[in-house]
Amino acid sequence: MRRPRLSVRNRLTALYGGLFLLAGLVLLLINYALVNGSLPDASQFASTAVKATQGDAGMAMPLQPTYPVNAEPAETVNLVAAARSAVTDYRSATLSTLLVGSAIALLVAAALAVFFGWVMASRTLRPLHTITSTARKLEVGRLDRRINLDGPEDELKELADTFDGMLDRLGESFDSQKRFVANASHELRTPLAVQRTLIEVALADPEAGPELRKLGEHLLLTNERSERMIEGLLVLARSDRGLTSRSPVRLDKVVRLVLTATAAQAEEAGVVIEPNLRARTVAGDPVLLERLVTNLVVNAITYNTRGGWVHVEISGEPALTVRNSGPVVPADAAATVFEPFRRLAGERTGNSRNAGLGLSIVRSVAEAHDGEASARPGPRGGLVVEIRLPPSGYSTHS
Repeated sequence: MRRPRLSVRNRLTALYGGLFLLAGLVLLLINYALVNGSLPDASQFASTAVKATQGDAGMAMPLQPTYPVNAEPAETVNLVAAARSAVTDYRSATLSTLLVGSAIALLVAAALAVFFGWVMASRTLRPLHTITSTARKLEVGRLDRRINLDGPEDELKELADTFDGMLDRLGESFDSQKRFVANASHELRTPLAVQRTLIEVALADPEAGPELRKLGEHLLLTNERSERMIEGLLVLARSDRGLTSRSPVRLDKVVRLVLTATAAQAEEAGVVIEPNLRARTVAGDPVLLERLVTNLVVNAITYNTRGGWVHVEISGEPALTVRNSGPVVPADAAATVFEPFRRLAGERTGNSRNAGLGLSIVRSVAEAHDGEASARPGPRGGLVVEIRLPPSGYSTHS
């Protein structure tokens, strides 16, 4: 069995309380020894009291205990015994009162020590909780959060500043990487367009032979796939940078436009589209949201079977759900479909015209809108992709 987790705050509180209790016990033992040593011994006090009584009666105080001439020996013995018993009771009562009172005071002080130890441990560890909370909120491409810890220049302040410096370096590294991908993708579009033009001109030549035409068609397909990949990288780099501005977008209208645009592709693939759309307004970028919906619908049509279906639904939560029929998707592979250039086995890998960035763009766009994308296998095959988006605050009537 797994041992229960004990937090640092609980351990510090237990340490503070235990040390205080130990110090209190040592102090209690010292007080007990001092009081016990200062109280008179019962036998000595009784003999002294009897001698003092004899002296008050005008009798001389002998060095050795003697019986007074005017008192019987038995009476003197009883007097000594009574004095000894009284002193013994007094010592016992005094020490008992000391122990009980000290124990109660020690328990109260220990409880206060535990409470104040908890408070002080919480105050001491508060910067660590801030660091942990900031680290949990960090995501790739969203490294703008900082701790900015105020306080004395101690070890915790040094740790927080070191953490902030690490985030600055990581942020600069990711921004540089995204700029490189965007710039490289943009620069590659021009030579690809030139290549496509040259291939089309060569194919338009009447003297082109069958082998040249076959090679040209193959090059056109390769060029088209490269263009799709470059376009996907550009969209991915743009969405990874986040949104600079937001506007109200009718998600249901965006879905209707996408379904209209992909109707011919669905008909050619023998796939039936089943929309179930409710009015839904979200805050975001209309171009990126349209690309998200397009990638989901095209993916559902492409990786399907003839005579299959695609169900597109807009509801409360999740905001958008796209289900499709098709080959069975392994449960352990469904979570990896959002990774760039990731393809599943079987029928979902055969189309060479796809660049493998469709669902990666879907996840990136959803996260840019402070949402999330998830996927799971369908009960009878295919894939179920859900997009969760935060409430927009805008009215759905327009």
